[in-house]
Amino acid sequence: MARRVDFLVCGTQKGGTTALHNYLGQHKELYLPKQKELHYFDDESLDWRKPNYDNYHDYFCDKSSIGKTWGEVTPIYMYWNNSMERIWQYNKKIKIIIILRNPITRAYSHWNMEKQRNADSLCFIKALETEQTRSRNSLPLQHRVYSYIDRGFYSQQLRHILRFFPKEQLLVLRQEELIVKAKQILANIFEFLEVENQEIKTGDDIHTLKYDEPIATEAKKLLLNTFRAEIKQLEFMLNWDCSAWLEEVQ
Repeated sequence: MARRVDFLVCGTQKGGTTALHNYLGQHKELYLPKQKELHYFDDESLDWRKPNYDNYHDYFCDKSSIGKTWGEVTPIYMYWNNSMERIWQYNKKIKIIIILRNPITRAYSHWNMEKQRNADSLCFIKALETEQTRSRNSLPLQHRVYSYIDRGFYSQQLRHILRFFPKEQLLVLRQEELIVKAKQILANIFEFLEVENQEIKTGDDIHTLKYDEPIATEAKKLLLNTFRAEIKQLEFMLNWDCSAWLEEVQ
């Protein structure tokens, strides 16, 4: 069997994956391409009936990758419906790392990014209220830009992943813990990847975008009502206490 990528960081967008890419890239036993977000398994232009992985593996052809554990970071894989089956067909033993963020603050951060990119001209509350209508333009696929709310239904996405991979191949983390106890979280990741627990320089706020204003009360209420049941479901699914997510935006 040809050499395969060993692990993926698959989400969530705006959940700390840029910092995690930098941290993992420092580990001497891991090899990650310098480019974050290869967008291979969500590429709808490829012929997935007969996939040719050569272009994908070109990202890992550097001499420094020899003898190392290969991985890459593309957050949309978690959300993109077609990605998991493609990943499963590629490597059924691959390990998947997911880092989750409060879906309410994630949505606002996502919109703020698209606004600063000039990809969305609507105010946040209007973007939320029109998300379903505007996202229909991408059917039968998901919308890559306007999916502010839709990307936050993590339990559905995790169930989809678990259709293809056993839970032993999945590590689910919390963004806020990566911020406040990065070394412990990295130790958990290194154990999961079966590599040495090495000292990593942490404290990154790479690509943290400034907000012009805090999230408006009207948008908070809409998102609290939208995600309250989802957060409870996620608590049950992962045995987490996510009450701070609700308190964070009260």
